[in-house]
Amino acid sequence: MSGHGFHVHGPHDHELEHAAHGQGDSFTNKVAMFTAIIATVGAIFGYMAGATQANSGLYKNDAAIKKTEASNQWNYYQAKSSKQNLMELALELAPPAKKDFYAEEIKRYKSEKAEIKVNAEKLEAKSKEFDEMSEAQLHQHHRWAQATTVLQVAIALAAIALLTRKVWVEYAMFGTGALGVGVGILAALHI
Repeated sequence: MSGHGFHVHGPHDHELEHAAHGQGDSFTNKVAMFTAIIATVGAIFGYMAGATQANSGLYKNDAAIKKTEASNQWNYYQAKSSKQNLMELALELAPPAKKDFYAEEIKRYKSEKAEIKVNAEKLEAKSKEFDEMSEAQLHQHHRWAQATTVLQVAIALAAIALLTRKVWVEYAMFGTGALGVGVGILAALHI
């Protein structure tokens, strides 16, 4: 400011005044807005990646539990088979007065084995179902992680665009951001 009441601005002061009033460089504003939006979307995608990874682990754990339960049932089935085999041997060696008892025992073991087999097969099917659910969640996790990574690259390109002021970098930034959002849409659609 001069001593005669005149107000003189330097070029830097003029730019600061425009920026303070929201009239800053449109290139900078555009890149800043893009960065804020993509960072927010990236944070959401990152959360989804973590959630699907956790779900995948939980389903894999459930599959292992069901597999163990099925194995226990098959061991139980095998024990009943061994007892049935002993009863069949006893039937061959037993005196006629005991044959009816052993024949009934053989029938009982066959019936019990049939129930155990059905239960074991159900548990195996449930284990397989949990494994498939785990794989689907893991695939979706990879998609979310890919989308997040591409968005991080877009944010890095935004910083480069601000520093270099190259229009082609700005286009690369927008293109990479669109690609990241597209991969996120694929993740949401389980593709």
